[in-house]
Amino acid sequence: MDVIVDRCAALDVHKDTVMAAVRKPDGRARSEVVREFSTFTADLVRLAGWLTAEGVSQVVMEATGVFWRPVWHVLEERGGFELLLVNPRHVKNLPGRKTDVGDASWLAQLLECGLLRGSFVPTHEMARLRDLTRYRTKLTQERTREIQRVQKLLEDANIKLDSVISDVMGKSAREMLDALIAGVTDVETMAQLARTRMRPKIPELRLALEGRFDDHHRLMLRLHLRHIDDLSGMIVELDTKVDELMAPFDEAATRLLSIPGVGKRTAETIVAEIGVDMSRFPSPAHLASWVGLCPGNNESAGKHRSGKARKGNEALRTAMCEAAWAASHTRDTYLAAQYRRFKRRMGTRSEGKAIFAVAHTMIVIVWHLLADTTTYAELGADYFDKRNDSAARQRYLIRELEKLGNTVTLHPAA
Repeated sequence: MDVIVDRCAALDVHKDTVMAAVRKPDGRARSEVVREFSTFTADLVRLAGWLTAEGVSQVVMEATGVFWRPVWHVLEERGGFELLLVNPRHVKNLPGRKTDVGDASWLAQLLECGLLRGSFVPTHEMARLRDLTRYRTKLTQERTREIQRVQKLLEDANIKLDSVISDVMGKSAREMLDALIAGVTDVETMAQLARTRMRPKIPELRLALEGRFDDHHRLMLRLHLRHIDDLSGMIVELDTKVDELMAPFDEAATRLLSIPGVGKRTAETIVAEIGVDMSRFPSPAHLASWVGLCPGNNESAGKHRSGKARKGNEALRTAMCEAAWAASHTRDTYLAAQYRRFKRRMGTRSEGKAIFAVAHTMIVIVWHLLADTTTYAELGADYFDKRNDSAARQRYLIRELEKLGNTVTLHPAA
């Protein structure tokens, strides 16, 4: 094959070592030099110096966990290279030739022939924002699990608080739990801690708060609540830091919030995962594919097999599916109407598929809002009914014929 890149290098990155292969011209042929470096900062600087001395213009490496990041950062700071990060699944070597030297050599050969396509690498600001939003999601999930442990503990003690109160972490319920920890056993005293809308449920609370709550339950409940409070404090701290980093993207976030079902945290996740510059995604279809919100394509011999969606950005796909679920429960919106339409078409047992389809629509909307610098225009819940209207259909067909240079005159049928 033709050589596209005259001097290039490929790095096979591991936790402790980096195998570097440099391919360059040698008379009429091509030569290859392979060296091994440690991943300590001093050795990575030495690697960058060697690549510079060899006149390398492009460097490629595989996205191997987090191990590629320090190598990328050192080479990026030194400058002078065009860095390329590739998906390991797209550049697998031939079976039986799997060695570190072989992998680096194979990558270098693909690079010099221009056969590699780089992955999306976030900017430093986006990377920091990603770390915060993803960690906040993990802490929120852990807090939910801890609340479930509280409910399990109360059930073991036959305290049926969650049968009467929807939120066992609400103000009234929390005061009752603190009273249980403090050793209060009088159900009337604890039931009277109910506030506002909980007051009418006092008779039910008297029955729910009577159980076999002993010292063991008291210890476990105190530890669970302490953990929940610690997690809540950490989430608040992360929220504050995320707000600071989101300040330059307030305008874009405001446009995203105009989409039904998209809340503040979802907008922050979108900005953290894909940024606001849509030039890196040539079309909405490219973005949907990168996120993993489009059907797979598996055809052989004219037969279409599984259309299971390919893997993509898990954090953003989860956020968009959650937003789609919220949008499906809105009133008088296009997205809710689309969800109902998909659900009728796919069947009541394919609710997840309908949500997935709405999430695909929403990521397409996100691309247009960020690429065109515009806000969401609501089409209305009756959009599909209007589209199926015969008069509207007639006007559409007339316009299409007129675009082809025809003059249309309608005569009603006999």
